[in-house]
Amino acid sequence: MTPPFRLLAPRPGTAGRVEREAVEFSLPDGRLIELMRVRDPRARRLRLSVDERGARLTLPPRSSLVAAERFLHEHGDWLAEQITRYTIDALPTLVCEESRALPLRGAMVPLSWQPGRFTRLDRDPAGALVFTTGVRAGEAALRRALRDFYEAQARADVGRWLPRYLSTLPRAPRRVRLKVMSSQWGSLAPDGTMALDLGLVLARPSAFEYVLVHELCHLVRADHSRAFWAEVEARFPQWRAERDYFHAEGRRLKAMTRALLSD
Repeated sequence: MTPPFRLLAPRPGTAGRVEREAVEFSLPDGRLIELMRVRDPRARRLRLSVDERGARLTLPPRSSLVAAERFLHEHGDWLAEQITRYTIDALPTLVCEESRALPLRGAMVPLSWQPGRFTRLDRDPAGALVFTTGVRAGEAALRRALRDFYEAQARADVGRWLPRYLSTLPRAPRRVRLKVMSSQWGSLAPDGTMALDLGLVLARPSAFEYVLVHELCHLVRADHSRAFWAEVEARFPQWRAERDYFHAEGRRLKAMTRALLSD
């Protein structure tokens, strides 16, 4: 009989490769979750992480599974707390005629539904959201309408902020793309094309503006040197508070974006 826990030697042909295995784990409160166990040749210690995609346990190449199991049980309460934070039940959902609020600019905005010829999402004069749905509007149509709305709102924010910084830059961005990004909040390509995470429109506006300024400063300095941060400081002195905000809320913002816009 094969023992349940043993020290694993690399299988032939697997040396240097990352190995992944989905396993079940029972949390201290009785919930059964799926956990991704990853044996990474670059890992130097056991590491447990949770994000919008689920729980992940990273093991060094020769760490034993019994040590991994012990590590999981030692951190079970922390894992349960994080899983609760990122469970889909705790995130906003988009369900036709059932969802009553959606995240926008750091707040949950009231949402109402009405029938119509075309599927679209708008804001009424009072600032509330109104989702108009066609007769055959399915989940995909709702997500497209929500994505279009978020992109329009994000572009409006960028269009409002960008002019105040252009005079201090050597050039303007070639263009600005908005897309759902897996880990980054923004990037600047060598040709000057800026990419911003569409989920930024769910964050508080000052945090979104900080990311825009951060990427604009890469037009001046293409690194993260002290000189780069001096450029950020000169244009956005409160950047540290926004960086702390992303450390605290970033994963949840990513999770909300994924829950609302991913197919």
